[in-house]
Order: sequence, then structure tokens, then C-alpha cells
Amino acid sequence: MFESLQERLGDVFDKLRRRGALSEEDVSAALREVRIALLEADVALPVVKDFVEGVREKAIGQEVLRSVTPGQMVIKIVNDHLVETLGSEHSALNLTTTPPTVIMMVGLQGSGKTTSCAKIAMRLTGKEKQKVLMASLDVRRPAAQEQLRVLGEQALVKTLNIVPGEQPVAIAKRALQSGALEGYDVVMLDTAGRLAIDEELMAEVAAVRDATKPHETLLVADAMTGQDAVNVASAFQEKLGITGIMLTRVDGDARGGAALSMRAVTGCPIKLLGSGEKLDALEDFHPDRIASRILGMGDVVSLVEKAAETIDQEDAEKLAKKMQKGKFDLDDLASQLKQMQKMGGLSSLMNMLPGMNKAQMAKMQNAKLDDSLVKRQLAMLSSMTPKERAKPELIKASRKVRIAGGSGTTVQEINKLLKQYQEANRMMKKVKKMGKKGLMRQGMSGLMPPGGGFPQ
Repeated sequence: MFESLQERLGDVFDKLRRRGALSEEDVSAALREVRIALLEADVALPVVKDFVEGVREKAIGQEVLRSVTPGQMVIKIVNDHLVETLGSEHSALNLTTTPPTVIMMVGLQGSGKTTSCAKIAMRLTGKEKQKVLMASLDVRRPAAQEQLRVLGEQALVKTLNIVPGEQPVAIAKRALQSGALEGYDVVMLDTAGRLAIDEELMAEVAAVRDATKPHETLLVADAMTGQDAVNVASAFQEKLGITGIMLTRVDGDARGGAALSMRAVTGCPIKLLGSGEKLDALEDFHPDRIASRILGMGDVVSLVEKAAETIDQEDAEKLAKKMQKGKFDLDDLASQLKQMQKMGGLSSLMNMLPGMNKAQMAKMQNAKLDDSLVKRQLAMLSSMTPKERAKPELIKASRKVRIAGGSGTTVQEINKLLKQYQEANRMMKKVKKMGKKGLMRQGMSGLMPPGGGFPQ
């Protein structure tokens, strides 16, 4: 999400940074481009107008135009305004109520409500240590209740027993009763959706709301719906009174306008992001971090959090001991590549690194350094025998042909992988030779090969 907006704004700000001094006309020209970038990203026109005018008021002040780095000052103002538009600070799910806490999921059909319900439930049971019960109130879509039951099994979350012919309000009441009697902390209600907003849908969801009095009413919206998302959010806010928004499919080709528009139009915080099809692909929405990503400043905090969540402490300690001894084999390389995949893949990690501009991303793509490369490398490593991974020097011509055939790759790719391993191994030996003090003194520059850079 936000790729096109990030690219356009990156071009605008690169021009500002290159200017030693800025005139009022320079700022106005830059803001015209910011306006076009926001409109192209499907941000609603009223939101764009308010955003640009808010930035203009602060950016044309004398303290900006006369500052030492006026370009950087304008970028900071845009960043601060972007954070404000997105909601200023992270808003978590409200679980500070007398159990069972009721969370009602609403939205149009196809927005990803049922999967999102399972994702949230899985997180609540795992991270938050909550006892969760899910109930499907969708009696219209064929197999909707069965879908939630299957997802519940995958997420290891209990679902309410299905009673054929039972209506939504009755199901919701039974879910609350079971939740209270069986000691559940959270009851999640997955309501029905429609292809479009209609009175019947709203009346049904309003009846469930009145019967259950949910503590959270989460609107699930597809990030790829663009301008329509604003109309959907406004309608649900007006008829039901939503408490938060969850955006799904943010890993797709979304322009990001929905996130900016929905928050500004409804005044409701975006609380969660669905970032993939897997049940663990769920992220908290942090306005400041998202703003940093949009402006190409990276998101190191999320990167560290993701690493802390996914890295196996025991494996990390084993690798650290190997590094201290100057040892590193192809099993270790495979382990590192799998770790990268767990953290969302190479492209996801690159987006979180500060200073990864369009040109650098393009270089990576030209060098074919993407997630498909990681998959191919793992396929090569899987085609090797345990002995070959432990002693890469055994891999000669005939073995390379066998490995290439088994992994659907070429001998040239096997050679590149082995060269990459040799460089990594050289670094490990250098770490041992330098010792902790030497590494601290020389930093990463002491590990780089002569001439800098690694083989592609």
C-alpha cells in the first residue's frame, strides 16, 4: 500500500532537498504536486483540500523559508500533517471491559470480514492470552458459517455451534450467553455483508448491535476500493456508529487513499491492517510509522518489532556462537533466508529501511534481488544433501548439475549462491579475527570486501 504515493512524494521532496533556499512560489509548486499525488492515490477531494491548505499555512511561514534547511522543514511539516490526518497515535482494541468483551465485525461482502475475524481472534488468544469465542451471523452467504468454523480450527479458536435456520439476532444472543456461562474473555460476531449498502443490511446489523451492545464495532474495508471506501465508511458510521476501522489487502496494489480518507471523513481510528492471506498477517496501525513509510523515511521500529516476534531466540544464539568461532555453513544460510520470509520477505523489509528511495529499489529489481530470488535459493538449498550443506566445498560440477535439475534452476544460479555463501563465510571469519572490540571500532566497513558490495 502507498507505493504510488510514496514514489510521487519522493520525487517532489527530492527536488525540495536539492534547493538551497525556497521561495513562496517553490513551496506552492511543490504543494501542487503533492495535491496531484494525493488525488492519484484515490484520496477524497475534500480531504486533499484540507491537507494541502493545512500544510500551506505552516510551510509559507517566515521561519520555514528562512531556516537553514527549508526543504527539510517543509518535509517535516508534511510528515506531521500526514500523521495528524492518519490519526496522530495508535488506537488499540478496547478490551478493558467486564468480560465477555463483544467485538462486532461489519462491512460489505468480499471485504474480508470472516478472515479478519479469525486473524484478530488468533492474535487475541496468542499475544493477549484471551479466551475467545467466534460466532458467524451470516445466514445468507452459502457456507459462511462453515468458513468461520474451518478458520477457527486453523487458528485454534472456538466457534459457536451452528444451528440450521437460526436468525442473526438469536445467534448473537446465544453467543453472548455461551460467552458469559463458559468464561470467555471476548466474543466476536461476524455479521453478514452485501455487495452494496442497503436498508435491509443496515437494519439487520443495527438489530444485532441493539441486542448485544458491542464494545467495539469494527468496519472491515478493502484498501483497494479507493474512493468507494469513503462512502461505505460514512454510511456505516451514520447508521451504526463504528468505533474503528480495519483495512484489508494492504499488501495488494492499493494506492492508499482509503486509509487517508476514511480516517479524515469518519473521525474513527484505523486500528488494524490485514497484510496478507495468512492468519498471522495482521499489523497494528501506527500513524507515525505509516507516515514515515509514505515519505520514504523507513519504519525501523516496526522492523525491530517484527524481528522480535519472528526470530527464534535459540536459533539466534546458536548462530551467534558459530559466528564467534568463524563458522557458517549452508544450513545457516538457509535458516537466515527462511527468517527473512517469516518477516514478510525482502520487499517488505526494504520498505521499512530508511533512505530506500525509488532509484535504490529499482537497482534491486534490476539485479533481480526480490522475494522470488529467496524462494529459488531455498529450492537450491533444499536440493542439496545434508552433507553438501555442511561441507559446501564438496559441491563440484556433477553435483551442481544434479542440484540445478532438482531445484528447477541453472548451474549459473548455483554458482551465484555458492559465491554469496563464500562472501558470508568470509565475513564470519573476519568477525572472529576482529573480535568484539575490533568490530565495535571498525563497524560494518571492516567487514566489506575490497571495492565494497557483494556479488549479485
